[in-house]
Amino acid sequence: MKLSQFKFKLPEDKIALHPMKYRDESRLMVLHRNTGKIEHKMFKEVLDYFDDKDVFIFNDTKVFPARLYGNKEKTGARIEVFLLRELNEELRLWDVLVDPARKIRIGNKLYFGPDDSMVAEVIDNTTSRGRTLRFLYDGPHDEFKKALYELGETPLPHTIINRPVEPEDAERFQSIFAKNEGAVTAPTASLHFSRELMKRLEIKGVDFAYITLHAGLGNFRDIDVEDLTKHKMDSEQMFVDAAAVKAVNRAKDSGKNVCAVGTTVMRAIESAVSTDGHLKEFEGWTNKFIFPPYEFTVANSMISNFHMPLSTLLMIVAAFGGYEQVMDAYHVALKEGYRFGTYGDAMLILDK
Repeated sequence: MKLSQFKFKLPEDKIALHPMKYRDESRLMVLHRNTGKIEHKMFKEVLDYFDDKDVFIFNDTKVFPARLYGNKEKTGARIEVFLLRELNEELRLWDVLVDPARKIRIGNKLYFGPDDSMVAEVIDNTTSRGRTLRFLYDGPHDEFKKALYELGETPLPHTIINRPVEPEDAERFQSIFAKNEGAVTAPTASLHFSRELMKRLEIKGVDFAYITLHAGLGNFRDIDVEDLTKHKMDSEQMFVDAAAVKAVNRAKDSGKNVCAVGTTVMRAIESAVSTDGHLKEFEGWTNKFIFPPYEFTVANSMISNFHMPLSTLLMIVAAFGGYEQVMDAYHVALKEGYRFGTYGDAMLILDK
C-alpha cells in the first residue's frame, strides 16, 4: 500500500488536549469487521462484548519523565534533552535526543536543575538529533535516577498535544497497571481502563494477560517513503513471559476471544508468534511494521485510539479492521465528533 492512502483531513479541534475526567467515560466506537456495522457507546460498555474466559492482553510498560530542560555551558542557551534509554548504569550513559541539535557537540557540558546541580557531557553523536550523554554523578545509581527523574517532565507528544505539561499528566499519561519502566510514550488504548472497569471485567470472568513493550518515539516518526514496504520501524524492547503465553493460548485453544489492547500489544504478540499460530515466550527487540494486507494470528479483537493521519498506528488498525472499513469509520468518527489522539476516544474492532 501507499503512504498517501492513509491521508485524511483532521481539524485541530478534533484532537484531544486533555483526558476525560474519568478514564472509562470516553466514547467507544464499535466496528464489527465482518459486517461493517458501527455502534456508538461509552468506553465502560466494552464490558458487554466480552465473557467468561475471554482474555484482554495489556502492555504494562511504564512511562518515565523523559523530557528535560537545561542549559549549555558558556553560552547558557536553553536546550531540551529527551531521554530515550539508559545504555550503561555504571557509567551513567544515556541515549538521548537534543534540541537545538546543531549547537550541541561532542565535548559540550550541559547543566540541569535550578542550581545546575546535574551535569552531563556529550560523548558521541548517534543520529542528526541523537547524542550519547554521560551524567557526571557520584552517588549510588538509585539516587542518581531519582534526581534525574525529578528534573524531568511527563513526555507528552507535543506534535499531538500542543500545550504545556500539567500536574495531572503525570498520572493520566500512564495506565493504572503500568509496572515495568522503560517507555517514553504511553500505550494509549490502556489509558481508558479504570480500576472499576477492571474489577467489573474480573467479576465477569474475563482474564488478563500482560506483556511489556517499551513504546518509543518511533510511534510518532514521520514516514518519508510513499512505498510502505521501504519504511523501517525503530526497534523497541519487548518481553512476553510464560504467564501471558499460557493465558492467551488457553483462550485461543478453547475458542474464546483474545483482545489486543492497543497497537503496541498487537505488534508485540505478532512478533512473538510460533509457526502454529500460538503465542510464545519472547525477550528481545522488535521492529515489526504492520500495514494492510496482513494476516493476524493471535488476537481476534482489538482496542485502539483514533490515530493521526499517515501514522504507522493507523496502518496497524487498518490492517486489522480492513482498510476501507477503518477509513470509513474514521470519517464517521470525525462527523460524530469523536476525539482523536493520545487522550482521545477509542475504537473496538470485533470479529463478529
